[in-house]
Amino acid sequence: MRTYKDIDTFTDWEHEEKNQFSLAVTKGLIMDMVRKANSGHSGGPMSSADFTQILFTEYLNFDPTEPDWFNRDRFILSAGHESALMYAILYQIGWLDHNDISNFRQLHSKTPGHPEVEIPGVEATTGPLGQGFGMAVGMATAESILRAKFNKINEKQSDEIFGHYTYVVAGDGDFQEPVVLGAGSMAGHWGLSKLIVYYDSNNAQISGKVDRSDSTNYAQVFEGFGWHVQEIDGHNHEKIREAIEKAQVVDRPSLIIGTTIMAKGAANVEGDYETHGAPLAHEEIKATKEKLGLPQEEFYLPKEVMDHFQHRFKTLIESSKAWKSQINTACQDNDFNSYWESLFQKSYAEIEYPNFESGTHLATRKAFGATLDKFATQIPNLVGGSADLEPSNYTGNFAMEFGDFSKDNRMGRNLAFGVREFPMAAAMNGMALHGGLMPFGGTFLVFADYERPALRLGSIQKCRVMHEFTHDSFWVGEDGPTHQPIEHAMSLRAIPNFNVFRPADAKETAVCFKLAMESHETPSALLLTRQGVPVFDSSIDVIIDGVSKGAYTIYASDNPELIFLATGSEVSLAIAVAQKMTDKRIRVVSMPCWEIFEAQSLDYQESLIPTRGAMKISFEAGITLGWERFTGSNGLSIGINHFGASAPGPDLAEEFGFTVEKIEPRIREHLASLL
Repeated sequence: MRTYKDIDTFTDWEHEEKNQFSLAVTKGLIMDMVRKANSGHSGGPMSSADFTQILFTEYLNFDPTEPDWFNRDRFILSAGHESALMYAILYQIGWLDHNDISNFRQLHSKTPGHPEVEIPGVEATTGPLGQGFGMAVGMATAESILRAKFNKINEKQSDEIFGHYTYVVAGDGDFQEPVVLGAGSMAGHWGLSKLIVYYDSNNAQISGKVDRSDSTNYAQVFEGFGWHVQEIDGHNHEKIREAIEKAQVVDRPSLIIGTTIMAKGAANVEGDYETHGAPLAHEEIKATKEKLGLPQEEFYLPKEVMDHFQHRFKTLIESSKAWKSQINTACQDNDFNSYWESLFQKSYAEIEYPNFESGTHLATRKAFGATLDKFATQIPNLVGGSADLEPSNYTGNFAMEFGDFSKDNRMGRNLAFGVREFPMAAAMNGMALHGGLMPFGGTFLVFADYERPALRLGSIQKCRVMHEFTHDSFWVGEDGPTHQPIEHAMSLRAIPNFNVFRPADAKETAVCFKLAMESHETPSALLLTRQGVPVFDSSIDVIIDGVSKGAYTIYASDNPELIFLATGSEVSLAIAVAQKMTDKRIRVVSMPCWEIFEAQSLDYQESLIPTRGAMKISFEAGITLGWERFTGSNGLSIGINHFGASAPGPDLAEEFGFTVEKIEPRIREHLASLL
């Protein structure tokens, strides 16, 4: 066995000898990172290292000088706790340095406990198990759509101009998360042939052996999903290469199940599940380095090994340059150039809005559908769908017009997600991270609960995605309390870097839709009514100006003594109450987006909702918790702090006190109580 003592003759070693020693160096870096931090995971990275090292050094297509090169292969470490492996690889690429890896898991370092998308070479923030897999399905979907579109436009050229693989490394914990099964089923149905997942099956978890809690035959499961499945020795390099090469040419997604040993290469603790979430002991690291032929030096990475890792870099850079030249040539075609530029569009200032007739009644979910139909013809990379609620979410016209994405129709823009809310949201994050598409997904607001882990992770990653949540209150009616969202709007507002839009009418809905598309570093949710609401008389320009500030005056009285604050369907209710209380000077403020309003200047906030001088009263068909930030200690919040009931919507409005006749006396009683 070759050791560090032979490094001076490294150039004369056999190729596989170089590979094995380079792998040993990677494992040394892993052990040192986790040990120095006294925190992290050692065993998993050492079991996954064989596949990952071979992938990066022999198969992965990327540009070492440009981590964000658009046509690169994507690599997602779904087993995000194995971050030390990722960082060891990025160190050898040159995207991290010695200081970075020596500060593993430390404040403000580029090597946090789990991979974060801001780090060069990290495609997705992972750690919550299963979501990396789900996001990878979204990336592979984006790749498939864009490849079909570009190659169709550019069909006069014989070579495909766009296309790359999406690779995933996942572990036992990933596969136990239901999101993987949902996303896996979706990927198989869509036939995502450039998605390749490596399942590092080491039969070890934090609490013990995997077979204590799971006996699923994932090979059979994924074959049932329509995947190509291979089972190999995950430490046999020739088998790894054969598996990758087979996976690259099949016409469906691929799962490579690698049977591995936890902490592979360790001197005394190979296979020990306790290595999963802890550093190896000092003596164990010392003995392991001796076993692997490494010096005791911390963070050992000789130039010879670095050069070996980078032996393809010249070829990779030339390939990237050739592709960019190909794109430049293709962009001489107007159709191609137009679509290419649409992928990177930041603003939609010239977009044409749908027309909504003032004075009519229209559910905001229907307004969303009309806006989607109008915008989709102007924005060619707007894609998405519904979690089997097309008639309710009003995405059906979009589906009819642009077709379902499928094995047979790669240019279909409608994504029939099925009843898979969490996989849908995770995949949308992946599409956004991939770049080039503006994804949306629809379901009922109450089912945002199923999506929440992905909503949070999308916010952390600053993903531009749009979540359409219809049936936004007890006005759902007969479906009853299980389907009537009460706490949901507030719970979504609690997520940092997440815009919650609750538009009051059709015009506000269209403007919120546009703002969501232009929020390039913030995911958005549109909370929309089932029932019809009045369309305001205000012009679209007035609505645009007001909504862009998050809140604005919709009904005015000079020198107001009462200020009504409302969102969604309760804005028209607040106006109706104000019009009845003729003895009071009342301003009604529509607040479609708290987050945008609170980003405005303090002067604007104070001018709209002054701290002193007027009583503030909030109107929203949900829990009142949170409104006190605007109403103050003496204000009044009209809401619902209990679950709903099954009955027609108007009956529930009467029952829960959401009528003019019940709200007016409540306000007057509150005012009297303060005197």
